Amino acid sequence: MAIRVKSRSGESVDQMMRRFKKLCEKEGLTKDIKRKEYYEKPSERARRDVRKAIGRRLREAMIAGEIKPTRISKG
Repeated sequence: MAIRVKSRSGESVDQMMRRFKKLCEKEGLTKDIKRKEYYEKPSERARRDVRKAIGRRLREAMIAGEIKPTRISKG
């Protein structure tokens, strides 16, 4: 899918670039490029996915009121 930006009347190149960058960010293109910048082993990917799932479950439990958010102090 190509992202296209048409110039508006009286719009500078800088403004067009800003709109283009926002569209790329909105589509998740920049995040995907950064993620694929380096090779990630399948085991590392699985580990990252598990960590994401745990975080999601904790957030859902906090929203549902099942657990209270606590502050963890270091030191």
